[in-house]
Amino acid sequence: MNRKFPYKAYMTAIRLDAVSKVFEGEHLAVDRLSLEIGDGEFMVLLGPSGCGKTTLLRMIAGLERVTEGEVWFGRTKGTRLPPRERGVAMVFQTGALYPNRTVQENIMFPLQIAGQDDHEAGSTAVGLAQILSIDTVLDRMPRTLSGGQRQRVAIGRALVRRPQVFLLDEPLSNLDTTMRTELRQEIGAMTRDLNVTTLYVTHDQVEALTLADRIAVMRDGRIEDVGTPTQVYNDPATAFVAGFLGTPRINLMAATVHVTAHHRVSLQLGTQSIQLDPTDRRSLILRHHDGARVIVGARSSAFSLITDQDAANRLTGTIRAFEFHGQQSIAFVQCGIEVVDPDKVGRVPAAAQYDDTVDRPSFRSRLRSRLTRRPPAAPEPVNSATHRRADLVVELPVESELTRGTRIHLAIDTAKLHIFDQTGHRVDRITR
Repeated sequence: MNRKFPYKAYMTAIRLDAVSKVFEGEHLAVDRLSLEIGDGEFMVLLGPSGCGKTTLLRMIAGLERVTEGEVWFGRTKGTRLPPRERGVAMVFQTGALYPNRTVQENIMFPLQIAGQDDHEAGSTAVGLAQILSIDTVLDRMPRTLSGGQRQRVAIGRALVRRPQVFLLDEPLSNLDTTMRTELRQEIGAMTRDLNVTTLYVTHDQVEALTLADRIAVMRDGRIEDVGTPTQVYNDPATAFVAGFLGTPRINLMAATVHVTAHHRVSLQLGTQSIQLDPTDRRSLILRHHDGARVIVGARSSAFSLITDQDAANRLTGTIRAFEFHGQQSIAFVQCGIEVVDPDKVGRVPAAAQYDDTVDRPSFRSRLRSRLTRRPPAAPEPVNSATHRRADLVVELPVESELTRGTRIHLAIDTAKLHIFDQTGHRVDRITR
């Protein structure tokens, strides 16, 4: 780090206790959300547009009033503190620079407002500009800068205050791919060098997986899963998390549990089936739920091409389409299996989400209820989680000479499967 910007981090942890935000008395944006972010941690809030990420960020910054719950900064309750007393700096998606000030003036402005003399503020701004690689444009106006340069100036203006907490609201979404990659790497390195507690909002899974110490995946104002990038990708807590992370998207297949007289568990996938190992923890759970409907998740890498038609745990299908991805080919295989849309699994009406008069049942009773619950005999199309086209997405070797219409056999690695109940939660409970 450049010695001309001696940043002394005054780190602080953030704790959100059952925080809710209701707009206009009826629209629930954040629903009793609890989360802890450690001193100096880089936490990413990941989720689709409209899930409440930015609203949560603005509540932490003090730009939105909390409807219910508490916001803590270390041991200080910050729920009712004005923004200027929270030790928080925020970078917005658009940068929001002062158009009539130069780059240097934009960066040094917060120091001038705090009463620092112009010479010292200017020296600090120059040092920070060198770290951000914008020291050659200090005399230029924002309208003459590229998108990446404007975002660097916005980051500099936020960091020059030496905040306790650094908040970034999709700062890279308006940049091209090359600039996004470059600035993403610099943000990750810089915030860790400065050792400042950082909360970063994005809907881009690549940004989340590459930047985060931990990821909190949000949906409909709630957190579906929290963990390290490796945990939420390889061991997702819900079908939605499994579907949101990963390219190509995970295969989620509707299945029925079948238990033999000897307690062997198989999963019926339409006219095909796969069998779980008797010692598999999920097999031990599901052997008491014969006939239950579940959702089986398998990433494209869980399948392998085989020629043995009699092999165990194999699926047979017809190739419908190919995509060439350079080091691999992606095949879309029609296997006659009902494929589930993760975006529609487990959605809870807003009114039900916000009903805090209902006692929460135990995990065992919830699991029993989910596994034994039967779907409606004739569900409405709007509520259906089934795709119109039920293809499995499978990785195949680039050198394979298969063509459209070819009948193939796929072995499936059951150790790589994720099994969810009908509401999208793992049948084998996840603890972090």
